[in-house]
Amino acid sequence: MTLLAPAPGRAPRLIEHFERGLTSPICLTWELTYACNLSCVHCLSASGRRDPRELSTEECKAVIDELQRMQVFYVNIGGGEPTVRPDFWELIDYATAHDVGVKFSTNGVRITEEIAERLAANDYVDVQISLDGATAEVNDAIRGPGSYDLAMRALERLAAAGMTRLKLSVVCTRTNIGQLDGFKEIADRYGAQLRLTRLRPAGRGADVWNDLHPTQQQQRELYEWLLAHGEDVLTGDSFFHLSALGESLPGLNLCGAGRVVCLIDPIGDVYACPFAIHEEFLAGSIRNEGGFDAVWKTSELFLRLRAPQTGGACTSCQFFDTCRGGCMAAKFFTGLPLDGPDPECVRGFGEEALEKKKHDLPQISNDHSHRTSPPRTRGEVRLTLQRRRPAAPPTSACDESPLAGFTPLSAAACSENPLAGSVPPAS
Repeated sequence: MTLLAPAPGRAPRLIEHFERGLTSPICLTWELTYACNLSCVHCLSASGRRDPRELSTEECKAVIDELQRMQVFYVNIGGGEPTVRPDFWELIDYATAHDVGVKFSTNGVRITEEIAERLAANDYVDVQISLDGATAEVNDAIRGPGSYDLAMRALERLAAAGMTRLKLSVVCTRTNIGQLDGFKEIADRYGAQLRLTRLRPAGRGADVWNDLHPTQQQQRELYEWLLAHGEDVLTGDSFFHLSALGESLPGLNLCGAGRVVCLIDPIGDVYACPFAIHEEFLAGSIRNEGGFDAVWKTSELFLRLRAPQTGGACTSCQFFDTCRGGCMAAKFFTGLPLDGPDPECVRGFGEEALEKKKHDLPQISNDHSHRTSPPRTRGEVRLTLQRRRPAAPPTSACDESPLAGFTPLSAAACSENPLAGSVPPAS
């Protein structure tokens, strides 16, 4: 991996190098499958059902070979729930054997004691357990009944196995900002590092944005908490828009879409931003000639993102150099222009822009939600923090939870079943 050639003249700052892009991404997000046993209300990829077109084992290994040639440091694997792919552990071993480190996110459903020991023994694998409430009541209202216990059991097993590369991943919402100390306590208890990320209005997150995105006061509370704990907490540069409150937060403080990061989805499509799975940000496909390398280096979309940006109306703000106009995905999915203010702009310009916006909200695409999930809408959705009622009995085998009883259906019974052909984990 190298920096692209700088412009002639003065030596550019590091952030200016990154704005022009790198010859390969620093971190590649790779969603291996849309299959998932949960139906989190804020899921960016609207996961649930497997896409029958997803990459085969051999295609995935070919991608890994390409990443090794491009000297990509590591891949951040997610989904869906990636561990429900029958070949998941095979792909992890293949990647680390080919000099590609792996960090994967999981709700913990497949972390048995045996798997925990296997992961702890691999120095090139990081495990990230997703949790969106420091208590079961808050977490399960977002991620579904029983998901808190599932995550805690996984943390316990990994810690007991001696896993030292463990992360606790939290999406910051209106319901859990007051639990930041609680999340840090849980992470410390299991020897994990806390990772906080921003809620984006993408996928199913668009349905609950109005009710779940933090208030202005909560954003300030989060900002002050990050200033106090920033050296010990990862953020993935999610909160650079908060820097307009004063002191810059630790990190790159730059939208890296198409410059230093991107996403490969389960069918091999490449998107500029891991938080914007929409045709507007589709750069190409690894299944086309030239593979991922060609998409990264020659995509018209990526080249456009790496060109000098005007910043639009935000350039007149004294804080533009620190917040850089905010998050591209957050703007797009709330109907704001990409060269305008972030919808959560802490100076209030985002709220003004939302009131005056002329763009329609983008249409939801790539929805893989379970068939038993509520109908999708783009209006305001009221969220109640109460334990959900049991779902009605499924009307067909394909409607049933993919992990019910850990008894996988045959591929013939339902091609979208995420556990088709897999072996249930040991209890």
